[in-house]
Amino acid sequence: MKIIVPMAGRGSRLRPHTLTIPKPLIPIAGKPIVHRLVEDIAGVLNQPIDEVAFVIHESFGKKVEEDLLAIAHKLGARGTIYYQNEALGTGHAIMCAKESLSGPAVIAYADTLIRADFDLDTTADSVIWVKQVDKPEAFGVINLNDNNEIVELVEKPKEFVSDLAVIGIYYFKDIAILKNELQSVLDNNIVHGGEYQINDGIKQMMAKGMKFVPGKVDEWMDCGNKEVTVETNSRMLGFLHNDGENLVSDTLRLENSTIIPPCFIDEDVAIINSIIGPNVSLGKGTHVTNCKIQNSLIQTHTHLKNAKLDNAMIGNHVVFDGDFKSVSIGDYSVLE
Repeated sequence: MKIIVPMAGRGSRLRPHTLTIPKPLIPIAGKPIVHRLVEDIAGVLNQPIDEVAFVIHESFGKKVEEDLLAIAHKLGARGTIYYQNEALGTGHAIMCAKESLSGPAVIAYADTLIRADFDLDTTADSVIWVKQVDKPEAFGVINLNDNNEIVELVEKPKEFVSDLAVIGIYYFKDIAILKNELQSVLDNNIVHGGEYQINDGIKQMMAKGMKFVPGKVDEWMDCGNKEVTVETNSRMLGFLHNDGENLVSDTLRLENSTIIPPCFIDEDVAIINSIIGPNVSLGKGTHVTNCKIQNSLIQTHTHLKNAKLDNAMIGNHVVFDGDFKSVSIGDYSVLE
């Protein structure tokens, strides 16, 4: 089994945090989004992963590539890197990894996290992962026949089709078939909004009678902008806490302070005269003094003083001394 992860977009809606690091490497509950995504998919598949192929922008740099390859290696898989240097759509991104498009594979876009527990139907030609939503008109949804097979993909339907939204994770029994259909899409210049889309390849597979079925996830969490990323961090902390995971490092220095779970606290963190939690992540080497922080995501090596934070997102190597509440501060910022 292979996992293909298109992730070349920088994530403009999450700026300033994505000015210095790609969105899929933003930590959620102490672990990069893409790391959690790949681990969760591997857990659902419940079978060995042979390769994880990442499609990135060449400007991400060698350090990012090394981090991604390490994610694959932790799963016992071979990691490969491909480049998509032009934003030409989801179908184009997949085709940038065409040398890896053979055999059974999962495609997963790295801007979302899931919680799922279902048996993958490996007899189907494809499984499209979906989540029941309250406002299907805002999403791409699937249309099912009486045999629970997907017969249509409908983007933002004006009239009700179903409430099962496509979340951007797909299984293919032989991804080489999708590759051939997407090559046809590229060769015939089939574009929407100036981009080549995965849906056009899927629709051609459906037209040839291939069997598509839904795989329903229990939780679908977005990381598109600051507000939803902080919310996703809080939700993930709650799931991990309920799973019984130890989220607090033994190296924590705690002085005259209270931690209200769930919280993730990484190595070499100091908390002095402060109340932390619930739903707070503190990255490695962060120091907090005279603060009250809840529902917030703080990254590494940041120094916070005299702050009352709620719904905050703060980057790496930040110095912040003040009484602002809901903030979004990028890496290497100083506010004193």
